[in-house]
Amino acid sequence: MRKQERIAKILELLDEHYSVQKKCWLEYETPWQLLIATILSAQCTDARVNIVTKDLFKKYPNLQAFAEADLKELEQDIHSTGFYHNKAKNIIACAKKLVEEQVGEVPSDIDVLTKLPGVGRKTANVIRGNIYDIPSIVVDTHVGRISRKLGLTKNEDPVKVEHDLEKCLPKEHWILWNIQIIAHGRTICTARSPKCKECFLKPYCPGCEKGEK
Repeated sequence: MRKQERIAKILELLDEHYSVQKKCWLEYETPWQLLIATILSAQCTDARVNIVTKDLFKKYPNLQAFAEADLKELEQDIHSTGFYHNKAKNIIACAKKLVEEQVGEVPSDIDVLTKLPGVGRKTANVIRGNIYDIPSIVVDTHVGRISRKLGLTKNEDPVKVEHDLEKCLPKEHWILWNIQIIAHGRTICTARSPKCKECFLKPYCPGCEKGEK
């Protein structure tokens, strides 16, 4: 089977088994809340971030409040998300820059977004896809690992993985890829113990023979 035929079948099966609705696992009400939640999600589970932001967004109800936040106090507020020193510093700096240079608006341009403190391509693409519905591929650990297993990339670097996926996936499926692959990575193709025998993608997955279960 040719690669594009295999990819088409993989996408068809993912659509059948998982939602085709664009869904974000992080809870938010405004673009700036999603931006901060995504910064907090680095090396942290979405579930933990959602617990933290539930109180955090009440304490800091707008970007101005984050821009004026006390660094040590914010560090304590987000302590359980890990890497809280850098995250707190970046959140304050990011909020200040948005207030001063973007009139409090979260931009859609990826070059502008990635110039914000604490914002890399992953975070920028989360914003572009979820807020502005701009076709974007978000490469997290699930997406990188499973995309390699499916033979869609050989790269470890997230930016290179993103570009590889852009070349082989249809644009209309870019946003869904992250949503569906996260669901697949949490339920079937888990990192420590992939359930290859149960996996509906097994016939189309070059890496399935490496699965232990």
